[in-house]
Amino acid sequence: MKKFEKPIMVTQSFLPPIEEYKEQIDRIWENNWVTNQGPIHKEFNKCITKYLKVNNSTLFVNGHLALDVAIKALNLKGEVITTPFTFASTTHAIKMNGVKPVFCDINVEDYTIDVSKIERLITKETSAIIPVHVFGTPCDVEGLQKIAEKYKLKIIYDAAHIFGVEVNGVGIGNFGDVSMFSLHATKVFNSIEGGVLTYNNLDYKRQFDLLKNFGITDPETVEAVGLNAKMNEFQAAMGLVNLRYIDEEINKRKKVVKKYRECLKDIQGITYLKDKIGIRHNYAYFPILVDEIEYGKTRNDLFKKLKEHNVFARKYFYPLVNEYDCYKNDYNVEDTPVAKYVGDRVLTLPMYGSLELDKVENICEIIKQFSK
Repeated sequence: MKKFEKPIMVTQSFLPPIEEYKEQIDRIWENNWVTNQGPIHKEFNKCITKYLKVNNSTLFVNGHLALDVAIKALNLKGEVITTPFTFASTTHAIKMNGVKPVFCDINVEDYTIDVSKIERLITKETSAIIPVHVFGTPCDVEGLQKIAEKYKLKIIYDAAHIFGVEVNGVGIGNFGDVSMFSLHATKVFNSIEGGVLTYNNLDYKRQFDLLKNFGITDPETVEAVGLNAKMNEFQAAMGLVNLRYIDEEINKRKKVVKKYRECLKDIQGITYLKDKIGIRHNYAYFPILVDEIEYGKTRNDLFKKLKEHNVFARKYFYPLVNEYDCYKNDYNVEDTPVAKYVGDRVLTLPMYGSLELDKVENICEIIKQFSK
C-alpha cells in the first residue's frame, strides 16, 4: 500500500457552511451582546433541549467545567465510584472537588463500567457513581439506577461521547440525576467548545446557573462561591448552526462504520464494537481491539505502521487514569484487569462523516496486509 499523500487524522471537526455561521455572527454585531446568556445562547439552549429529548439543560463553556459544577451542585462528598477507562477530565473533576475517585473495572463487551462489580466497592463514604458512556455506547443505565436507588446514591453520567444517542427512544440525557455532554470540536456535535448538563430535577437549574456565573444573583449580590463557566455567543452560534446538520453527520458516520466493519470482519485478531438493539447510536468513534497473538502484531506495532502510511490513529483510552503519574501511587492498575487489557490493545481509527469510503478500504487493507 502506498502512503496517503495527505495525513488522515483520527478525527476532523465538522464545520457548517461558513455563510450560515456568518449570519449568526452578524446577529452578535447587531445585538452587541457577546456573552452572559445572550439571545443566541438562549435560542441554542432551547433547541438543544428539544434535540436531546430532555426536560432541562444548561449550557457551559466546556464539558469539564460542566462536570465540575454538577459535582459541586450535588454536593458530592467522600468517595465516588467511576471508571479508569476515560479521559483525564472525569477523574480530575472528582479529585479537584476534594472527593476520592474509586475505580471500578469495565466490561469487555462495550468498555463501559461493569455494573456487577460496583456494589463491592460501595462503602459508608460513597456518595455517587460517575459512569462513563464510552465511544457512543451507553452504560447499563437500568442496572446502575437499581444500585443507586438501593444505596441512595447520586448518578452523574459522563456523556461526553454520546450526544444524540437514545435508549428505546428515550434521550440518553434523561438517565441518572445529571448527564454531562461535551461539545468539543472533536466530538460528533460541536459548538467549537462547550458543555451541557441535562437533568429532570428543575431545582438543579438555579444551582447550575449560580455556580457557572461566580455565584452572582444580581449586580449587588454574590450568593455563593462560583466559577466563570458561561458559554459565549460565538460558541452558541456555532452550535445553533451545527444542530441543523447533526442527523446528516450521524448518518454519514454510520456509512463509514459499516464500511470499516465490512473490511475488517475477516481479519483475525481484530475485533470491534457492534450496534446494540434498541440503541440509536451516534458513531462517535471506531475503536478496534488488537489481539497480539491472533493478529501477530501488537497494537503499538499497528499504530506505528499506520503512521508510516500517514494514518494517525489514537490509543484511546491509554494509559488508563489509574496509570497516570498523578494517580498511580494511589491505585493498583491490577485491580481493574479488564480495563488494563483493553487499554493496552485499543486503537481508535480515523472516524468522521466526510471520510471517503475508499480511504476506509485502504486503511483496512494496510491493517490486513500488516497482519501477514
